Amino acid sequence: MEITDLTPAERRVWEAFPLGEGVDFREGEDEDPTEGASWGPERTLRAEVLRALLLDGPERDGRIAGLKVRGARITGRLDLKYGTVGHPVRLRFCHFEEAPDLYGAQVVALVLSDSVLPGLTAGNLRAEGVVRITCCRVTGPVRLAGAKLSGALFANGARLGSPGEVPEEAVLQLNHAEVGTDVWAPGLVAHGKVHLNGAVVRGHVNLNDAELYAPGGTALHAEVLTVGTDLHAMRLRTRGRVNLSGARIPRQLNLAYARLSNPDGQALRASSSVVGELWLREAAPIEGAVNLRGAQLELLHVPPEVWPDRVRIDGCSYRVLTPHLPAERRLPLLEREELGYLPYPYEQLTTAYRTVGDDAAARTVQLAKLRRHRRTLPRYARLWGYVQDAAVGYGFRPMRAAGWLLVLLCTGTLAFAVHRPPALKPSEAPEFNPLFYTLDLLLPIIDFGQESAYAPRGWYQWLSYVLIATGWVLATTIAAGVTRSLNRQ
Repeated sequence: MEITDLTPAERRVWEAFPLGEGVDFREGEDEDPTEGASWGPERTLRAEVLRALLLDGPERDGRIAGLKVRGARITGRLDLKYGTVGHPVRLRFCHFEEAPDLYGAQVVALVLSDSVLPGLTAGNLRAEGVVRITCCRVTGPVRLAGAKLSGALFANGARLGSPGEVPEEAVLQLNHAEVGTDVWAPGLVAHGKVHLNGAVVRGHVNLNDAELYAPGGTALHAEVLTVGTDLHAMRLRTRGRVNLSGARIPRQLNLAYARLSNPDGQALRASSSVVGELWLREAAPIEGAVNLRGAQLELLHVPPEVWPDRVRIDGCSYRVLTPHLPAERRLPLLEREELGYLPYPYEQLTTAYRTVGDDAAARTVQLAKLRRHRRTLPRYARLWGYVQDAAVGYGFRPMRAAGWLLVLLCTGTLAFAVHRPPALKPSEAPEFNPLFYTLDLLLPIIDFGQESAYAPRGWYQWLSYVLIATGWVLATTIAAGVTRSLNRQ
């Protein structure tokens, strides 16, 4: 293209390019690029001119060339497909009539901040520096699938898609992309799906204050996402599923103060994920199911009121559960398992309480597990379970056994005081004592010489049999409880 073919606006950009200087067409800093379709020729640039500059523009010794434009209307398609651009591209506050095409291109840096675009095609892009779509308004898809960015991706404050619409194609596509540092997108608003599945982010992902809307679909699709440090999504607002299945987040997945909503399906799926810490502190009650099946967590911080009515937590392992609450506050969650009774969640909760030294809460969980399991048994087995529960709390309430022993001791003492059993050998029998006789019957390891000297008859003989049998059971339960206490110490 000859220099004589340029318009005055294009000439300004052409002359500034080799000097690395910027050209600002704005009439004021508060201009709205959404009105760029009405901008006149004095601030209109043809995409073919920008392409010629970037691929084969003039250079000047001692200066670093670069395209730096603000407030321009860009007509036509900026086609840099498979091109190699050795200069930074900065097109801020611009209005693009057509979506730029940078598929497979190699660039130094790409900055489109505060611009308005109908879309961006940059799949398999190679960028040595940052890519910025900060505060951009993009009605069509932003395609960055398979991109390799040495620097960060900035999408903070960007507005993607059109309100009230959920397109078939994801509005932000970073699937299988590699980002050398961070994905920085606080305040992002996406009306449509956001894809991060298979992406590798060597730093951290920031979605604080983001709003992701895909009602009835997947708002955030991040299966097998690999993050170097954290994924922060504090105050995240979603309508649709957040899918983090198989994700690897070594430090913190922070969803504090978030509002997750997908009433007709799963609101949060993190099955088979490996996460250092999962935080849902002071989050709103989740609307929809939560699936943490097979997840591996070091710390799980979820208040009981945040959990929804439907959960999948079979195989979910965690070492520390915070905040520390009584077992009675945590147990209702295990009743909501969609697959019904499963022993593993109870064992995992027991382990978490034992990790922090709360053995009383651990016993409460084990007792709840046995009671829940009892509901799955045949009627005859349930009846025996009720007997064990009432008598000794399945062995986890040894003091209840001591209470039953005291009741039986009083019963036996009164019964044998009223009806003294005859002596087997009257001349050799010690003086009868109803209290110690009952103790002889109840306690298998104690012998006061009363039981072997006297033999009750009739109804009182059957009472002695009952005292002997129940004494064995209750004394064993007490001994087991004392042993557990000594082992803990």
